[in-house]
Amino acid sequence: MLMKSDAAATGAAGKQDRVAPVALVVGSGFGGMAAAIRLAAKGYRVTILEKLDAPGGRAYVHRREGHVFDAGPTIVTVPYLFDELWALAGRKFSDDIELKSLDPFYRIRFDDGDHFDYSGDPARMRAEVRRICPSDAEGFERFMREADQCYELGFRTLGDKAFDTIGDLIKAAPLIVKLRGWRSLHQMVSSHLKHPKLRIAMSLQSLLIGGNPFSVTSMYALVNALERQWGVHWAMGGTGELIRGLVDVFEGMGGTLRLKSEVSRIEIDNGVATGVTLADGERIAADIVVCNGDTGHVYKHLVDARWRKHWTDQRIERGHYSMGLFVWYFGTDRRYEDVPHHMMVLGPRYRELLQDIFKRKKLAGDFSIYLHRPTATDPSMAPEGCDTFYALMPVPHLDSGTDWETQAEPYRQSVQEALERTVLPGLGQHLRVSFCTTPLDFKHRLLSYKGAGFGLEPLLLQSAYFRPHNRSEDVKNLFMVGASTHPGAGVPGVIMSAKALESVLPDPATFGRR
Repeated sequence: MLMKSDAAATGAAGKQDRVAPVALVVGSGFGGMAAAIRLAAKGYRVTILEKLDAPGGRAYVHRREGHVFDAGPTIVTVPYLFDELWALAGRKFSDDIELKSLDPFYRIRFDDGDHFDYSGDPARMRAEVRRICPSDAEGFERFMREADQCYELGFRTLGDKAFDTIGDLIKAAPLIVKLRGWRSLHQMVSSHLKHPKLRIAMSLQSLLIGGNPFSVTSMYALVNALERQWGVHWAMGGTGELIRGLVDVFEGMGGTLRLKSEVSRIEIDNGVATGVTLADGERIAADIVVCNGDTGHVYKHLVDARWRKHWTDQRIERGHYSMGLFVWYFGTDRRYEDVPHHMMVLGPRYRELLQDIFKRKKLAGDFSIYLHRPTATDPSMAPEGCDTFYALMPVPHLDSGTDWETQAEPYRQSVQEALERTVLPGLGQHLRVSFCTTPLDFKHRLLSYKGAGFGLEPLLLQSAYFRPHNRSEDVKNLFMVGASTHPGAGVPGVIMSAKALESVLPDPATFGRR
């Protein structure tokens, strides 16, 4: 008797034998993996082409001297999105992956040493608000109600629907008006909360998806509600375990993953995508091509300009792109038990620092740090008695002109000194592993336009219909998933981009037998 998962794979294989349309997925990040699984479930014969030597894209895993470093994403906030993908193969997510809830979700440490523990417990959150500013207690209730509205309308109603036509925009317009989406997130938060610390604590979440809270649409208050609704979780073994599990599901459905297979060109015949050419010259034919890469890079470097009436070089260049990221990965030969799993170590400036990063494109002398210590939850991420960390700092993308070849080490040293003064005393004496990535790595290794960490910034006029579409505006049978397309960055966003993709995919039965 076939197991359920075997039956699902056999059914998919039989469907492929009858129709056999070929789909190529460029990139194996969360968006690409989710898209590949959905394509396989629909009956496509799917191959993923990954430039790096291991899957994951921004969720790549570095292993050094017993330390396991997740390169980018570190949390799961909407577990049912993974449940859906496993179910497409007749499998159960919880059989393969153990999720552990985090409490607090993260600690926000202010420059004066005070901190706000951000959690999913409403009573404790209210107590934290009252401790900092009793008069903001009622405003916090109003903020939570409005954030819930943003979640219902912006995430549940619009998040997994492709904005493919003007008609789609017109249908969504009343919801955007209802949410007053023209306001910035910080303006929305400030309409409810008066204390500067609380305004920071309830608005900085947009930075986790590449947006300046003083610029992005207020609809991104949905992140606060999403975290309260579903919690913040850690995948035991690291984010890389999620990628490993997705690969296992995909290959179990008959899919093929090819590593060290960089795409240098999307082949187009009379305006229709017909396959790709790899950097080594190999040509691979396909019925459809789905790109999980940065859309700025894809259109500018992989699609010949003669086929780009919409995404011209000028339009790509005019876009407002998210910040760059400087990430310092390090391991220590001691444990710092007072440091929680996630901590934001804020510098002396908030609005002004973000102005330097997003507007002035200037590498400032100060910074705020997102400090990740997975060993607080999962000792397997480091050798016994040791800790694994990464410190992530938002920095300008490469339009700043920063010479990261010479500036990386001085900048890292400044971050080390700041951590030693605040939450990691004696850090320099206990380092056993240390390496960094800069916006240059994002440009050359991850092929991110301008070295930006999250593609286009999620401004109102760079969101939904105004973001690169899931179905290419320029080339038939070319599609986009991932952070650079709708609905945007963050693990839930990129996985939902694969759901949005489904609504604009051609029926496999429309293709002839290959």
